[in-house]
Amino acid sequence: MSEPSPERRIFSLDQARELLPRVKALTADAVHNVEALTAELEADGADVVSGGANGANGAHEVGEEDVPQSRLNKELEQVVAQWASRITELGLEAKGMWLVDFDAGSGYYCWRYPEDSVLHFHGYEDGFEGRMKIV
Repeated sequence: MSEPSPERRIFSLDQARELLPRVKALTADAVHNVEALTAELEADGADVVSGGANGANGAHEVGEEDVPQSRLNKELEQVVAQWASRITELGLEAKGMWLVDFDAGSGYYCWRYPEDSVLHFHGYEDGFEGRMKIV
């Protein structure tokens, strides 16, 4: 992880916690959309395995079922990218799937879905593994 850019937004712990309900709502919506798309992908995959759309032998043939799976994969990527973009628009950093950092000026307040509150901090170079509980 590198130092944040000079035009970064700095948050106090109180400000991070005040913004969290909005972050949680954006994230919960994205998680819900990803879960629905994943269920669709798994259902399409089950047809491939069971032989549903592919004939009695269950062999996977390149055909119609690949188009919906490709479309679903693209939709999954779009949901995650849109979530990350909205997080960035709030002045935050999306550091991984459903992982958000609030720049504190000396490191990050760190939140990961579905945590109830901003309860962790880590230095700029420490990353998620180095996060410590805020007392």
